[in-house]
Amino acid sequence: MHAAFNIRQLTTADVPLMRSLNALFGVAFEDPQTYGADPPPPDYLRSVLARPHVIVFVAVVDAEVVGGLVAYELEKLERAHSEIYLYDLAIAEAHRRRGIATALIDRLRALAAQRGSSVVYVQADWDDEPAKALYEKLGTRQQVLHFELEPIGPAHAAGSPPESS
Repeated sequence: MHAAFNIRQLTTADVPLMRSLNALFGVAFEDPQTYGADPPPPDYLRSVLARPHVIVFVAVVDAEVVGGLVAYELEKLERAHSEIYLYDLAIAEAHRRRGIATALIDRLRALAAQRGSSVVYVQADWDDEPAKALYEKLGTRQQVLHFELEPIGPAHAAGSPPESS
């Protein structure tokens, strides 16, 4: 029998839980370098967690973070509404298949409704069958392409004023 899990939304007082969630992401995504090699200082984490558009939920069992998600509320300009982008979601391997991911997403969907957001959306890698199965169970699949564009300096940006000499 598995111990019950509790879900909570992180606040500025939850830096240790955020660190635990980042460690979990590093293991689950097989990317400990990104999620643990250069941890941000506590003041930075508190500052980000204080922002209303940053949403972090964790699932806790016996004071241990066993799952969690990070999402961002995006305010739209074409009409007065927002959309929520579920950016990261992971469950510790020993705690999978217990409904934790679905419960986390349901909490996010409830928060989206409370905030008047029109949709929660998420991306999945083509070869991540468990993620695709979970998301298809909960929503409608869209066929999209995802592109990553590198930032550039202002001198290279289109529409920038010419440099003076």
